[in-house]
Amino acid sequence: MFQFLAISTRRSGTPGCRRTSPRHLLHRIATLAFAVSWVLFAQHTFTTSLNAEPRDRPNIILMMADDMGFSDLGCYGGEIETPNLDQLANSGIRFTQFYNTARCCPTRAALLTGLYQHQAGIGHMVGDYGVPSYQGYLNDQCVTIAEALRGAGYTTLMTGKWHVGSQPEHWPTKRGFDRYWGTPSGGGVYYKDTLQIRNTVFFVNNDEKIELPDDFYVTDDLTDHAMEFIDEAVKETKKPFFLYLAHIAPHWPLQAKPEDIAHYEGKYAQGWDAVRDARFARQTKMGLFPSVTKMSDRDKEAKAWEKMPQSAQEDLAHRMEIYAAQVSCIDENVGRIVTQLKELGQLENTLFIFLSDNGCSAEGGPGGFSRGKKDAPIGTGLSYASVGLEWANANDTPFRKFKMDTREGGIASPLIIHWPQGVKNNGRLVDAPSHVIDVMPTLLEIAGATYPDKRNDKTTIPLEGQSFASQFSSTKSVPARDLFWEHEGNQAIRRGDWKAVRIKNGPWSLFNLKDDRTETTNLNQAHPEKTKELAAAWEAWAQRCGVWDWGKLQQQRRGK
Repeated sequence: MFQFLAISTRRSGTPGCRRTSPRHLLHRIATLAFAVSWVLFAQHTFTTSLNAEPRDRPNIILMMADDMGFSDLGCYGGEIETPNLDQLANSGIRFTQFYNTARCCPTRAALLTGLYQHQAGIGHMVGDYGVPSYQGYLNDQCVTIAEALRGAGYTTLMTGKWHVGSQPEHWPTKRGFDRYWGTPSGGGVYYKDTLQIRNTVFFVNNDEKIELPDDFYVTDDLTDHAMEFIDEAVKETKKPFFLYLAHIAPHWPLQAKPEDIAHYEGKYAQGWDAVRDARFARQTKMGLFPSVTKMSDRDKEAKAWEKMPQSAQEDLAHRMEIYAAQVSCIDENVGRIVTQLKELGQLENTLFIFLSDNGCSAEGGPGGFSRGKKDAPIGTGLSYASVGLEWANANDTPFRKFKMDTREGGIASPLIIHWPQGVKNNGRLVDAPSHVIDVMPTLLEIAGATYPDKRNDKTTIPLEGQSFASQFSSTKSVPARDLFWEHEGNQAIRRGDWKAVRIKNGPWSLFNLKDDRTETTNLNQAHPEKTKELAAAWEAWAQRCGVWDWGKLQQQRRGK
């Protein structure tokens, strides 16, 4: 507990701070306040403040990071300092086998609707391929969490990256949110001057485009507006609130506040191989994986750190310093929100959910790309760089592959659940396989909401997900079911402990995840009938959900 206090205090006092405005000085003070509040919280039973409006149903905060690796958080084995999220995990539960869809837009569609992304109309990204399952925006046969919860009496709020419909008629306020502040058009912007490079991105307040302040830093500002919404919801309404905070961080470009980068100076000089080894050792000690688990080999495209020239090592280590700073900034802002909830008397009855939308991104290849303005220092608003494949391999420890791939490194997410009134046996690990499609039915159950039969006079598709609310207070098993994946022709199915994977048009591989979560041993030759069984089940699912062959879909789009 006091170690956490020391960490937060040290980071708050890091010299060289770019910002001096009162709003951002308060960010640091809030982090210290949160540390103190956790000390008091651990020593005394939390009681709701006398002036808090009693609510039987919980407030709900659903927070998602963008392109964050499975092992980045401290509570998932990472060395990045995330004391606030770690404390929420220690006071809540962590899922060890929680899945996403492998990429940004599809995960957001599945998360918000409880359907597979193709069923919701976003089988790929936000482009229109001319077929319903790939139209690029949420259709009228799906209902969002916000629409369902608003119908059940919740105030519905969102800040951040939308990315499930580019046109104004498909923005958050048209899909159930009472308030929205963020970017409907994608991400890739941390500072105001980054808009000179990423000129297709814009921000809106509800439906009106806005000018960003000069001291804008996206993670801080998304949190600022989320906190404003929370304050209004608690003080001005008698209703519980649902907040969806979709962070842009730590998605490329690598852009972080100087004081946060400075905190990690020299931290990654030992390289990605040493980081992978250390992360896996911590994961094993935490019990995140069975003792029989072996870490996957270094990716075949990644070089051994020791074979990199010193000049390259310095550049690559600095990239990871910036990435770590981006993750730490998310954590600092989590602390601000939790402090606010405690001050408002709402912490005990707020269900807090944190996850990542996919595995870490290897975009740009082994060392990452470097774009932006010439001579702009990496990490600043006019630079535009990525962390690269080798560090992505470390950030997804112990798995193979990355974002966009249906092997575990692309589809495994950390999931933290914190809810003092509803989560029992704090610090527990939940091993039940779960998926982003399960979040919608879970929240409907918790909120006492119903799933509408129709939307805009169209019959809705029945939910694909199943509630995991029983795991909040029990270790009993959940009903068995198959889970499916497809992205850009990368395919997978999980049935019990068996998982079959097919990359593009290659052969199916077969793994037993109970003994081999890291997919190191292909069992296809030993169990060809099992592979055939799973492949047939995948084909039936693909036909039912409107999945197209990736090559044929490209032809369809060109001919549209």
